[in-house]
Amino acid sequence: MPSSSPLLGWRLLALVYDFFPVLGLWLLVAAIFVAAHHDAITGGLLGTLEFIVLWLVTAAYSMASWRFGGQTLGMRPWRLQVVGVDGAVPSWRALLVRYAVGNLSLLLAGLGFWWAWWDRDGLTWHDRASGTRMRRLPKAE
Repeated sequence: MPSSSPLLGWRLLALVYDFFPVLGLWLLVAAIFVAAHHDAITGGLLGTLEFIVLWLVTAAYSMASWRFGGQTLGMRPWRLQVVGVDGAVPSWRALLVRYAVGNLSLLLAGLGFWWAWWDRDGLTWHDRASGTRMRRLPKAE
């Protein structure tokens, strides 16, 4: 397994790319909630439930992508892959920790991502917390 982590810029570009398939999933979930409620959801208990479902759908997309192939759609153009510390496929538990800590990092203005600049191994908070790593694959010849 390579000792260096992908540059922070590659990670951020993958996040930007992943926004688009996730947006499609969010619109689908929102449409289901609107159809079930016969009106737009504007808050309250149903709004909280919708937010939780959106978070869980995003988790399912991310974790399933990482578990089966190691890459989300946004990671593929940049040749990024999530693996365990040993280079194997990470466990579901490790992926859940990675997703949760990554979300916390984003909520804190990306502090856990920026941390990679100071980390001796170039790892983010979610890399360290989950026991997973992101690596950059070589170009296909």
